[in-house]
Amino acid sequence: MQKTNFSKVNDQFNNLLFGFLSSSWKTKSINMISILIGYFLFANFVTKFISEGRNELVMVPIIILIIEIIVRIRPSSKSNFFSLWSIIDKVRIGSTYAIILEAFKLGS
Repeated sequence: MQKTNFSKVNDQFNNLLFGFLSSSWKTKSINMISILIGYFLFANFVTKFISEGRNELVMVPIIILIIEIIVRIRPSSKSNFFSLWSIIDKVRIGSTYAIILEAFKLGS
């Protein structure tokens, strides 16, 4: 097949949507474990702060600051720090999911 602009865009789109299928089992399992660890840690973390009711005004801005630092600092995929950053980012995604799920539980 010829490499036209449309085929390049189509390949990039397929890689974006289905790129996780071509990754190794090691990468998939590390990503899934990181997400579950983030969910577990923050589900327990949020429950602890709900039961205690102290230090919320200090801890919430610190958590938001840490999450924003993780989002803003993104190393290039060629650096050695990228794999560690990827794990930390997946923990952030799991923690965000835990916080949102806890908010839905409290709202119902």
